[in-house]
Amino acid sequence: MPPEQPPGQPSGPVRIGDVALAAGVSVATVSKALNGRADVSASTRARVLEIAARLQFRPNAFAGSLRTGRSFSVGLLTTDSFGRFSIPVMLGAEDALGLGEVAIIFCDTRDDPQREARQVEALLHRQVDGIIVNGRRAEARLPLVDSRGVPVVYAFSPSLDPADCSVIADEPNGTALAVGHLLAADRTRIAHITGPRRHRSAAVRARATTANLRMAGLRVAGGARFGTWTEEWGRRSITDLLCEHQDLDGVFCGSDQIARGVIDGLREAGRSVPKDVAVVGFDNWEVMATATRPPLTTVDMNINVIGRLAAQLLLGAIDRSPTSGTTVVPARLVVRESA
Repeated sequence: MPPEQPPGQPSGPVRIGDVALAAGVSVATVSKALNGRADVSASTRARVLEIAARLQFRPNAFAGSLRTGRSFSVGLLTTDSFGRFSIPVMLGAEDALGLGEVAIIFCDTRDDPQREARQVEALLHRQVDGIIVNGRRAEARLPLVDSRGVPVVYAFSPSLDPADCSVIADEPNGTALAVGHLLAADRTRIAHITGPRRHRSAAVRARATTANLRMAGLRVAGGARFGTWTEEWGRRSITDLLCEHQDLDGVFCGSDQIARGVIDGLREAGRSVPKDVAVVGFDNWEVMATATRPPLTTVDMNINVIGRLAAQLLLGAIDRSPTSGTTVVPARLVVRESA
């Protein structure tokens, strides 16, 4: 016995005209909404997407390709083989591409320029409509050598060419949120423990920490401590700091891994978190932040928003409305129990 048809569901395959009729808009408007075009209002796009989902509409990719000359696919080129930053970018991009049925082809370059060149060539051979370039660090990178006119957007790791389209996290803003949270809790003897000095993120966060504390008439207790992005460095560094600054009452860490090590070190030293020492991390690596005891207050760089915005800008470029320059996405503070 065939399954019962859902209420309001047309018999047979659902076509784009069925969605347009149910939404009370034109077929062209449905097409624009499904493909993330900017010239459709947010309310109309939401209504079209909701009706398309309810009717279980699936665009005909082959027909769309013939009509538009597009492949309805984009490449995501990344150096982040661990997925810490590439997966949130990809999930955000998928949110933007939505029911437009634009597929993402994921390519891991493993920091190998020759491998990257081969993967770019493979993506171009597949006639992707555009490419999102992402990295595991926030350092600016060289632009792709030759994309043959295919639009490119750089997400999280910006291009060194200011004319390219890049979307990055606002790390100074995230630092200001973290330091401000500690100051609001009346912490005045605040340390900063972070990653390698040669990494842009460590340097940027350290400078911003110093600047924000200076505006409050304070100094970084013991000076910024540069090391590695590891729990072991956090434990060792906080042990040394407590020997020099026994009155320490706050620590802002350059990463969640470091923060977890700091909290372990404080526990071993008999200090209560957050009663004696409040701790704030950076990254909101949720699997780590929520498993820390107590759960970690930390800065979220909104990487999924970076991915979503990068995809929206890419869609605009594909529609011949390119954007150049760097777009900065504000961070947010996720308050848990450590501060």
